[in-house]
Amino acid sequence: MADFYQNGIVTTLHNLSERPIDALEKELLAFSKKRPMGLILPSLYSELEGEALPSIVGHLAKVPYLSEIVIGLDRADAQQFKQAITFFDKLDQHHRILWNDGPRLKALDEELTALGLAPKEMGKGRNVWYCMGYSLASNKAESIALHDCDILTYDRTLLAKLIYPVANPQFNYEFCKGYYARVAHGKINGRVSRLLVTPLLRALQRTCGHNEYLEFMDSFRYPLAGEFSFRRDVLNDIRIPSDWGLEIGVLSEMHRNYNHNRLCQADIARTYDHKHQDLSLHNDAGGLSKMSIDITKALFRKLATQGHSFSTEMFRSIKATYFRIALDFIETYHNDAVMNGLKLDIHNEEKAVEMFAQNIMKAGQSFLDNPMETPFIPSWNRVNSAMPNVFPRLLEAVELDAKEYGS
Repeated sequence: MADFYQNGIVTTLHNLSERPIDALEKELLAFSKKRPMGLILPSLYSELEGEALPSIVGHLAKVPYLSEIVIGLDRADAQQFKQAITFFDKLDQHHRILWNDGPRLKALDEELTALGLAPKEMGKGRNVWYCMGYSLASNKAESIALHDCDILTYDRTLLAKLIYPVANPQFNYEFCKGYYARVAHGKINGRVSRLLVTPLLRALQRTCGHNEYLEFMDSFRYPLAGEFSFRRDVLNDIRIPSDWGLEIGVLSEMHRNYNHNRLCQADIARTYDHKHQDLSLHNDAGGLSKMSIDITKALFRKLATQGHSFSTEMFRSIKATYFRIALDFIETYHNDAVMNGLKLDIHNEEKAVEMFAQNIMKAGQSFLDNPMETPFIPSWNRVNSAMPNVFPRLLEAVELDAKEYGS
């Protein structure tokens, strides 16, 4: 059972009573009359053949309060798109699949590229951005949740707790970040959050001085969780990164656009496990190595917008401060694991910290070498201003794909 402690400057909604799912869904069904609800699922085609997504779809088919499910499908050819339509037909709710590799959506993407408004790289950020655009275009949901498609421990309770804070008409939250304990199969997981993000935020507070943004970020118990929910109006103004900095970028946008009392985090799962990324010690272009560089650059860019100046010497100080803090955290996590009868490999933990420390310098150098880099995808407000018919065209492309390949 969780405690009720409120840490930092963001409201935490705990799991204090293991409330039955039937009671939660009964309330959500009542809320849906006033605030229709939707779900965004960014997916790779390969996840349809995995262990997690078939189970997720089986659980979602039983959810009574969703008005719409928007699925973003990446890396699929025509035959695979047809198979995806059959796969998701198990859902009783109104649902649509964005075939991101199909000719219609690619043509629209090319027009946006010509205007300088399309995502610059493939990946989850691009997928999520187009799904957000479709949700705005369809206008079927007022409260919208988003979660990954590789959750091995999924059940309906996760979605219910994730969307509840932005669905309850008596609450004033615009955004909710999910969190959970990353413990599974007798191990403590979540290395990037534990060993990079938290110690780096603490190191930045020491080197840059007290900063309200850093305090805000450090208030989130699991800042890299891929699960969050929001009110529909959030989608108009948000600018998200297209790289691995997506989760950090979303939180940064919430900090920029909303007061703290409109944001919260919620305990959404007792256990959580998903597909694990390789550490990629010798490959900066993949796995946790690339993820750590992208995340670190996202933090540096945000601080730069607040007037902080960076130099090679400053990055060396940040790296050294981070390294000491992270090593101390390893001892803390080890002791926590031992007391709970869990496993934690100190050697592998230290290897990860050493790689993250090196990547802080790489991220810093990349930041200095590319001062004009703009990894954020434009907001949908800007896109709609430049291409006023973008929403009906997006709807039409998705409907035509469904009609042509769904027979």
